[in-house]
Amino acid sequence: MHVLVQRTALWLVCLSFLLVALVPAAAFAACNSKPGPNVDWSRCQKVRLILRGANLSGANMERVDLSSSDLMGANLEGANLANAAFTQARFKQANLRAVNLTKGFGNRVNFEEADLSGADLTKAELPRANLARADLTNADVSKADLSRVALTGARLTGANLQKALLARADFSATLLDGADFTGAYTLLTRFAGTDLSAAVGLTQDQLDDACGDDATKLPAGLQKPTDWPCPAEE
Repeated sequence: MHVLVQRTALWLVCLSFLLVALVPAAAFAACNSKPGPNVDWSRCQKVRLILRGANLSGANMERVDLSSSDLMGANLEGANLANAAFTQARFKQANLRAVNLTKGFGNRVNFEEADLSGADLTKAELPRANLARADLTNADVSKADLSRVALTGARLTGANLQKALLARADFSATLLDGADFTGAYTLLTRFAGTDLSAAVGLTQDQLDDACGDDATKLPAGLQKPTDWPCPAEE
């Protein structure tokens, strides 16, 4: 009986070591999976890759590092990129509908002409990103860092910008019907030629901190500051 107990204990120890050894191998195998729908690249290093036009719809890329990778025209609809890193990555003309980018980080990311409609960018940090002509219809950008971001010609109809950091961001010629600016930080935010008449949540203090010109249209009850237009960008 004593011998049987010893053999059972030894077998359990060996099984435990085997399971521990298999976990890194499985993770390693997932990171080497080819790009495709629903691929699991969570916590993987995917820097400096050429993924133009790749179909990554529904992929799990939580905490992935895509820094300096090229995903121009890629399909990432419904993908999970929460807490991902993508500094200087290229998502130009990519399909990012309903993508999860919460708490993602990327300096100087190129989202030009990308479709981010319905995307969740809550608390994302995207300083100096290029979002020119991007579609952020009904996107949640609350508490995100969009400082010095280019949004020229972008569509933010119904977007949630509550408590977002918008310092020096450029909203020139941006569509903002129903966009919610409640609590947003607008120091030197540029609204030159922008129609803000259908935006919500804007206060006079926010406009006093921002920049605009004679072509800027304001919501009812708000006035253009006397120091508009703002000085040229530094």
